[in-house]
Amino acid sequence: MNMKRILFLSLIVALLNSCGGNYNNYQELVGSQDRTPWNPTIPYGMVFVPQGSFVMGPSDQDVPFSNVSINQRVSVGAFFMDETEITNNEYRQFVDWVEDSIIRTKLKVFKTVGRRDTTTLKINSKVGTNRKIIDWNQPYPKEVEYTVKVRDPFLGGFIDSTYTSSVDNMRSDYFVKDWVDGKEVLDKTKYTYVYEEINYRQLSADRVKDPNGVDSLSADEFRKKYVITQRIEIYPNTLDFQGDYVYSHEETEAEFNFLHEAYDEYPVVGITWIQANAFCHWRTHIMNHFLKEEQEPLLADFRLPTETEWEYAARGGFGMSPYPWGGPYTRNMKGCFLANFKPLRGNYSADGGHKAVKTMRYNPNNYGLYDMSGNVAEWTSTVFDETSSSYTNDMDGDNSNLGGNFDIKNGEKEIQRKVIRGGSWKDIAYYIQTSTRDYEYANESTSYIGFRCVMDFLGRDLKDNK
Repeated sequence: MNMKRILFLSLIVALLNSCGGNYNNYQELVGSQDRTPWNPTIPYGMVFVPQGSFVMGPSDQDVPFSNVSINQRVSVGAFFMDETEITNNEYRQFVDWVEDSIIRTKLKVFKTVGRRDTTTLKINSKVGTNRKIIDWNQPYPKEVEYTVKVRDPFLGGFIDSTYTSSVDNMRSDYFVKDWVDGKEVLDKTKYTYVYEEINYRQLSADRVKDPNGVDSLSADEFRKKYVITQRIEIYPNTLDFQGDYVYSHEETEAEFNFLHEAYDEYPVVGITWIQANAFCHWRTHIMNHFLKEEQEPLLADFRLPTETEWEYAARGGFGMSPYPWGGPYTRNMKGCFLANFKPLRGNYSADGGHKAVKTMRYNPNNYGLYDMSGNVAEWTSTVFDETSSSYTNDMDGDNSNLGGNFDIKNGEKEIQRKVIRGGSWKDIAYYIQTSTRDYEYANESTSYIGFRCVMDFLGRDLKDNK
């Protein structure tokens, strides 16, 4: 009888151990089983740039800068890059978001659906629930009282409160009359994007000096010491054409270049390095907020490319070619120019563009990147130094850590100098070569500098996950 009981219990144990439904029954190292499979996709509007190695620096003899332009082999990890410069219409999405944020913050009103010229609100009034359309271009009532319960698509959660606002006060603080048609519009100088950054450089230095001191800080103390609030005016400077070209007819550009539909697919200009970084932060915010809502793994931050990444991507796999298309000439076999720049001693129109042209007007390089030479020059994250090739690392070489953007408005002028690459519609052929370096101050904008974003690829290669 005892033998039968032992055999019966042994059979039950064997059946339990043979069940594969619960991995905890195994006595093997199988890893955590609650992980979401990682199947990376290329972000919309970007292309994949594979890892590789190249000789960074002049591809041809550069006599004037031979003492400072030194060739160096650098290895670069994989990343994503915008296939074109950021366009006016893409940057306008950022401007619209900030404008809506100002209205929601001041009036505690959250836009849900509707055109840009109207705002549809869900209002819980005292007599019931109704829907009301407010046309921001119409005269405002003297006071507005709302009991609003609307989901905030960016911050999450709901607003449910009664708020009485004197719209006349907001009008005087935030609205001005448009000098073209007389309509009341938001004051462009009030388009301020606010975000926070951790000063990792200071945090790292303090951590080395006194680990216990850093670890013992309360949340409020840590925030006060290491979290920096950035307040960036993000509206493009539409008067840069007048500033860059005195005694030249540029009034039309000032009035229409950023706002008119005709220029939607043109690269945005009048953007400082500081504003370009704010755009990258905003783009990361809206992307990762969406991924959180969908319970998907987050992606790396959007950011400006380093100088090394930019040159590596511009070459498109042609290691020693001075131009992205792989040859030493600026024309093809039919005599057509291959980029938008300043050819033939100032014949701006010879290449098909009097100034900047729409993106994708010229063929892309082997990585699928458009306008890496000409059209508009592009900001990089790198601090400009004439001799940086003598000390930058041969792995992901960059010297961005010289600066940062924590005190860029008051920092040293040398730190404010940021590398720009690619040349523009107003530059001669030398400046559109893949290796030519130039710089502009981070708080300056021009009519010929734009930007594009990159994102680090999480892993080794895109094909590893197929």
